[in-house]
Amino acid sequence: MKQKEKISIHELTQLIKSAFINSKVSPSNAGIVANALVNAEIDGKTGHGISRVVSYASQSQVGKVDGFAKPVEKKLKPSVVSINACNGFAYPALDKLLQTLPKVAASQGIALGGVFKSHHFGVAGHIAEKAAENGMICIVLGNTPSAIAPWNGNKALFGTNPLAFGSPTENDNHFIIDLAVSEVARGKILNASLKNEKIPYGWATDKEGKQTDNPHEALKGMMLPFGGAKGAAIALMIELMSSALVGANFAFEADSFLDSNGNPPNVGQILIMIDPASFVTKLSYINRVGDMIRAINDQENTYIPGSNRFLLREKAKKEGLSVDVNIIKEITKLC
Repeated sequence: MKQKEKISIHELTQLIKSAFINSKVSPSNAGIVANALVNAEIDGKTGHGISRVVSYASQSQVGKVDGFAKPVEKKLKPSVVSINACNGFAYPALDKLLQTLPKVAASQGIALGGVFKSHHFGVAGHIAEKAAENGMICIVLGNTPSAIAPWNGNKALFGTNPLAFGSPTENDNHFIIDLAVSEVARGKILNASLKNEKIPYGWATDKEGKQTDNPHEALKGMMLPFGGAKGAAIALMIELMSSALVGANFAFEADSFLDSNGNPPNVGQILIMIDPASFVTKLSYINRVGDMIRAINDQENTYIPGSNRFLLREKAKKEGLSVDVNIIKEITKLC
């Protein structure tokens, strides 16, 4: 049985921030990245949470990620904004984009933002949620190092390529859809490997293409797409949008997020942000979203995507987080 310990959100965030500062990351970047990882942990997205600290730190220590990078913004057209993450962490670059893009969308009706020379961007739904907090509808796409083969192929060319959608709601419990095109997020397999736990068959294959329940073998092999050929096609669409369009690497050109070997991955992310007031009044749109949510809730055993995060956040505020003792020990060593 894995040993757990309780730790407050503030204490955990400060511990991780200290670990990054001691691993060649600027204090401002360390704070942004620490907040992102802790927020992922709070929402139960543990594959994007504190299990990433050690691998992030190892990459910043050797320069695979530039911990001191300052993202550079460039307006390409009235409704198009580009961010060069400068081979740093994705989170500071995306924060910068999220400061600019809602203003552009409010002015132009729709805005397109792209990030290149980027890295692992964690919970795509958190980005969409920040847009919703600004009253905007948002679609988030991003590519990752290769993990999925073309349908019927035997070599991984596409990433697990997260996709998220966010919409404002009348009660500020914003509507968020967040998924990867793989059967599960690769982070779940990473997390299982760190805990030496088996994974279900149907998640991934080993390097020979055979389905496996061993997470270590799965990390050497390929992820399986959801929906078979349809999932692989969506992975390809996201690949083109988030890499070819913004000037980032394709998945098969990008080195791993998981270790310090190789070059900066130079992956990309795309945000499409829409002001609902472009078509109807903002209030009218939000009321219609409420109508849909109530219609779903009127049926038995239905579930609003992402809604469990609110209970998890409230619990974490009151009780702190229950985290793996061994992971905390590894993070503490970095300090």
